[in-house]
Amino acid sequence: MRLGVIGGLGPMATVYYLELVVAMTDARRDQDHPEIVLMDIPTIPDRTAYILGNSEEDPVVPMIRAGEQMKQMGATILATPCVTAHYFHEELQKGIGLPVIHVIRETAGLLRQAGICRVGLMATDGTVQSGIFQKELEREGLSVILPGEEDQKGVMTLIYDQVKAGLPADMALFGQIRDRLRGEGAQVVILGCTELSLLKKQVDLGDGILDVLDVLAKTSVIACGKPVKPEYEVLFVPFSEEE
Repeated sequence: MRLGVIGGLGPMATVYYLELVVAMTDARRDQDHPEIVLMDIPTIPDRTAYILGNSEEDPVVPMIRAGEQMKQMGATILATPCVTAHYFHEELQKGIGLPVIHVIRETAGLLRQAGICRVGLMATDGTVQSGIFQKELEREGLSVILPGEEDQKGVMTLIYDQVKAGLPADMALFGQIRDRLRGEGAQVVILGCTELSLLKKQVDLGDGILDVLDVLAKTSVIACGKPVKPEYEVLFVPFSEEE
C-alpha cells in the first residue's frame, strides 16, 4: 500500500502528522516505513469559511485534483490531516476513486471500544456547526459536550490566531476550556482539529486528552500494512474520577 497525503491544511499540522507516522511505525530500517506520496497545498481555500457560507471558494476541487495526481503516482489510500475537510469525505472518495481514511469514524470507534460514554469536543466552528463529529460520536452511543459560546471563540483563537499564525498557543486558555468540559462530565476531551494537535509539542497535556492526529497517524500505519510500536497501542487515558 502507498499512502497519499493531501497536506497543507495547515502546513505545520501536516509536518507533525508525518512525524507521528514515522514515530509510530515499528521499523528497524528505512525500508520498513510506509511509502508516502505528499502534496502539500496550503493554497486550498479555508474549509471552515466555505462550510459556514463566508466564502465561495470551494476547497473540494483542488483536493480532488491533488488526490487524482497522487493516484497516478501509485497511491492506493489517502489521508488528509484536517478534520474539517472530512465534511467533504464522500465527495472526495467519489471524485478521486480511492478510499480516504475517515479519522472521525476511527476516533468514535476507538472511544466506544474503550468504554467511554461522554466526551468533550474542541474543534473549528466549521466542524462543530456542520455536526460531522457529533454525528459519528452519537452513532457510537457517545454523548458530546461542546464548549459554550465564549469558550468556542477561545478555541478558534487558539487555532486561527495562534497556531495557524505561527504564534505560541495560550495554554492557560486551553486549560480553562478543557477544565470546563471536564467539569460538565467529559471523560475525555477530543482535540478535534489538527492545529490543536500541535499543542502537544508545547507541553505535556496529560491524561484525558485524545488527539485526532494520533488516531489518523496510527490508522495510516495500519492501513499501509505496517506494525505499530507497542507504546502507541493505547492513545489516551481518561480523566481520573477522583477529582
